[in-house]
Amino acid sequence: MRSISWTFGEDARVPGSDEARAGISGSQSVDRALQLLALIGREPAGGLPLVEIVAGSGLNKPTARRLLLALIRAGLVEQEPRTRHYCLGEEAFVLGVLAARRHGLLELAMESLRRLAAVTMDTSFLSVRRDHYCVCLHREEGTYPVRTHALQMGDQHPLGVGAGSLALLAALPDDDVDRLLAANEPALRARYQGFAPEILRDDLALARQRGFALNPGRLVASSWGVGMAFRYPDGRVAGALSLAAIDSRMAPQRQDELAGHLRAEVTRMERVLADMFVPGRKVADRAGRTIAPGLEARRA
Repeated sequence: MRSISWTFGEDARVPGSDEARAGISGSQSVDRALQLLALIGREPAGGLPLVEIVAGSGLNKPTARRLLLALIRAGLVEQEPRTRHYCLGEEAFVLGVLAARRHGLLELAMESLRRLAAVTMDTSFLSVRRDHYCVCLHREEGTYPVRTHALQMGDQHPLGVGAGSLALLAALPDDDVDRLLAANEPALRARYQGFAPEILRDDLALARQRGFALNPGRLVASSWGVGMAFRYPDGRVAGALSLAAIDSRMAPQRQDELAGHLRAEVTRMERVLADMFVPGRKVADRAGRTIAPGLEARRA
């Protein structure tokens, strides 16, 4: 019987049909890409340079680079502009949170969500950005007998639609805001009455001026919300905390009161993230200035 020698390099020769060869080659590519993802995941804060990824994976440089580009296109990996290190991307983070609720941002935020719901008696939310959209990761019910049901866990809307979503959009640089509003314009005009890009720009400017985002019952009648974003130590937007209540509980004075509670929890979240990723350091922007909480924490 003829013996078959198997190799797994770029030029591996696989016996059988073209379909079989393509299947095995594709499987090998997936295995190698996941190997790189696991390798990068071991250094979540600073990421890894290409030379260490090549050394750690045993792949040649062109192969490693090709697989990294595929992971970047999928949002699972991103390259840090300053160091050129490869780090876990936003999609990897979101998938991790959605798949394992105990091990991620939600776990870190649960204390804040419970405290917000307890002290205000209203419903608190944690939301994160996913590409052009905002996803609600958790809804913590308050004890006030009349509740709003505008947002449920797992719901997603274009960025800017809703208080937490608007807070995330307002915390982004202007170039990103322009790009995201342009990408979402067809969906906004077709399915979200009252959230046209020109209206969201006014909402965004007001949110930055106030230091918190406000949804005045535009998504669901009589359901108002206030939201505030929080950041990672490097200044990237991590997520948003928000509160929702019926309109009678959202007078201007109470909006400010709720914003104060949100600001306290945003400060706590940024401190926790700073301790996790940069132990012993304060949250600061690239100019070395301490980042203020929430929407006020915009990069210079």
